[in-house]
Amino acid sequence: MQIRLGFYVVAGWLCLTAPLAAQFKEGEPSGIKTGESKMTRWQVGAVVKASGGACKTLSGYVPVPTNWPEQQVTTVAEDVGPEAKISFDTVDGGVRIMNIRIGYIPTGQTVKVLQTFEIRRSVILPPEKTDNYVIPDPKKLPRDIHAYLLPSPKIESRDPKIRELAKTVGVDKEKAWDHVEAIYDWVRQKVQYKKNMPLRGALAALKDGTGDCEDMTSLVIAICRAADIPARTVWVPGHCYPEFYLEDEQGKGHWFPCQISGSREFGGIKELRPILQKGDNFRPPRGGRDRQRYMAEHLSGKPAPGGGTPQVQFVRQQVFQ
Repeated sequence: MQIRLGFYVVAGWLCLTAPLAAQFKEGEPSGIKTGESKMTRWQVGAVVKASGGACKTLSGYVPVPTNWPEQQVTTVAEDVGPEAKISFDTVDGGVRIMNIRIGYIPTGQTVKVLQTFEIRRSVILPPEKTDNYVIPDPKKLPRDIHAYLLPSPKIESRDPKIRELAKTVGVDKEKAWDHVEAIYDWVRQKVQYKKNMPLRGALAALKDGTGDCEDMTSLVIAICRAADIPARTVWVPGHCYPEFYLEDEQGKGHWFPCQISGSREFGGIKELRPILQKGDNFRPPRGGRDRQRYMAEHLSGKPAPGGGTPQVQFVRQQVFQ
């Protein structure tokens, strides 16, 4: 429960990103190839009720789905009350949000701000040829890709222990692909997977040799970044995994996934759950200065004279036809 300007706000978590400028398209030479796909429908948004009196001047945002090379998103339905206005923005080049503004809600009334999305998610197939990939020159990276060489919350890529580790793991490999794969295999061998653990991060997983998918993902990413290999987190419902970035012989960059816990999947992934977000270092446009590993929903406003408290339910649910 969170209190802002006299309002009680129930905060949930949903983060879906817009594709970065350097993200390649499926079918490009040396890019990813996709396999089988699965279609699902998801409803996303907020339901706000004025409890104990009228409410006014509410504003906030909810992250919403967007397209990736392995995911196509279509808006198929909308349930937005006349009191609400919505618009869309992209934050930090990576998260698409639905902005919500509600001028006034009478006592006991409810305003819905909901959109339904049809999401087709495809399997990513590993490339047949990998010798042509190289680690990019960090000085020549686009700004949005260079951001994935920097530390993030719980991804302590500049810590001395991580930096020293990056000087040893995989450095004997001649090919960039083999270098990243050595980092991936090292984490899988050295860190024992334990589910349902509290978030601790890369350093903690390195220190005690245990972690859940989020800790293990953080450690892979931290070592990659310390080795000047861009890497980021991909979030799906109930799970996350790493992606790494290499360039082909033409100097074009490509992102490749790996499944860090469970089955061994490197360079391709059979995951069919919808992508909620790609990235792990976001600054919310409103709601605080602290960076977030993934962006949370947010709603705030001004209390009406003698007014009540808005009861807010953020929605992210799969719907069926």
